[in-house]
Amino acid sequence: MTFSHLDKSGNAKFVDISLKKNTPREAEAEAFVSMSSKAFLLLEQESSKKGNVLAVAQLAGIMAGKKTHELIPLCHLIPTTSINVTFRIDHKNTKLKVIGKSKAVYNTGVEMEALTAVSIAALTVYDMIKAVDKGATISEIKLVKKKGGKSGDYKA
Repeated sequence: MTFSHLDKSGNAKFVDISLKKNTPREAEAEAFVSMSSKAFLLLEQESSKKGNVLAVAQLAGIMAGKKTHELIPLCHLIPTTSINVTFRIDHKNTKLKVIGKSKAVYNTGVEMEALTAVSIAALTVYDMIKAVDKGATISEIKLVKKKGGKSGDYKA
C-alpha cells in the first residue's frame, strides 16, 4: 500500500476521483482544549471580553470546514451538505471537547473537513482565552469515525 497523494517517484499529486461513485459520506472528529480554572470559569459564564467563546469558535470551525480545500493543498473542493461543531464541557478537568461532524454525497470522503473544523474551533477557543491562560493546550485531534466510500467505515 502507498500514500494516495504521492506518485511513483514520490512527488505530490492531486488524486483523480473522477471514476469514483458519488455516495453518502460522513465523518466525525474531535479535539480537546485544556485550560486553567480561571479561563474555564470565564468560558462557562460567557464573560470573555471578546464575546461568547463557544459561539465564535463554533462559527469559525464551520467556516473552516467549508474552506478545507483552500487550507490543505491536495484536498478536493467538496460540496458538503452539513458541517457542525459542538462542545462538551468537562467541569472536573477544566477541559473542553470539540466535536466536528461533516457530511456530503460525493465521490471522496469528508474526514479532512471534520478534522479542519475541530482544529480551527479549538484554535479559536485558545485565541479567545489566551489573555487569561496562555498555557492552555490543544490535544488529541483525531478522526473518531467515518462512514461510506471505497475504504468502508472506520471507528477509532
